[in-house]
Amino acid sequence: MLSCGSRTELSLDDVCGKAGAERPCANDCGGGVQVCHNGFWQACEVPIATRPCSDGCADGEQSCSGGAWKPCVAPLVQQDCSSVCGDGHRTCRDGVFGKCDAPLPKPPHLKATIRDFTAAHPDFEKGFGDIIDRGIVREVLGVDDTPVYAPVAKTRTTTGQLDFDQWFHDSPPINQSAPLDLQLSASKEDPGSFEYSNDFFFPIDGQLFGNEGRLHNYHFTLQASTRFQYHGGEVFSFAGDDDMWVFVNRRLAINLGGTHRRASLEIALDDIAASHGLILGELYPLHFFFAERHTVSSTFTLRTTIADPGSCD
Repeated sequence: MLSCGSRTELSLDDVCGKAGAERPCANDCGGGVQVCHNGFWQACEVPIATRPCSDGCADGEQSCSGGAWKPCVAPLVQQDCSSVCGDGHRTCRDGVFGKCDAPLPKPPHLKATIRDFTAAHPDFEKGFGDIIDRGIVREVLGVDDTPVYAPVAKTRTTTGQLDFDQWFHDSPPINQSAPLDLQLSASKEDPGSFEYSNDFFFPIDGQLFGNEGRLHNYHFTLQASTRFQYHGGEVFSFAGDDDMWVFVNRRLAINLGGTHRRASLEIALDDIAASHGLILGELYPLHFFFAERHTVSSTFTLRTTIADPGSCD
């Protein structure tokens, strides 16, 4: 109510004569009435109005009072989801479902085999150039779960099946092998995602055949495998040099063969589920193969939300 001491400047329209008189008015909520009291028209009184609305996830109701529409009130929408470690839910906000709150597995611990070669091997330390060579391996793993050489003769960065067959098989005295542990760590930025990243990936410096007079041991291959339960939404990415092949359910999913500079590729398992025979809830093998073939750098980065069911313990 306005008073004589009010600093608000009044117009003739604010003044009324008869106490209790009414006149129509309106604000953003709709039509209402003003009542005359103590010589002045009071604030417009509008009944609380409602209208249907949506928060992007579900339909709800929006109310208006005091001349302003309030935020939409809609029921919470959730979806069931799960991880390899149990069940959970994900909640829709602003039209987008968030991450699953199911219990998360521990970061994967991968047991790998590394094989060292000398620079004299025909496929190593040669001037093939910066080439992504996608024709090296077949689409399906061999009976021993290693890549099968694809071409009849050779490719731009390989010299033939006999030499390639040594990459992922113990072939003394051509190569020497040793076990290698790869411990992934949980991502701080993306819960449920795990990574191993090393821009100076020289795990056998001074070992096996040694560095051959170089700063690092640049000539080796690595293979590792694990299993995972397909729940939907999993991703796997690799970045590095040189060759990298990833096989999901024994079928080729990432093909970055060749003596190339750092290259990267990401796959979403949902996108390849049909072509790779993936069924929700089932267990599948994951194999990956890597080769470092040339001086002077070696980078190796894995990022994934895929986890072994045994990592829940």
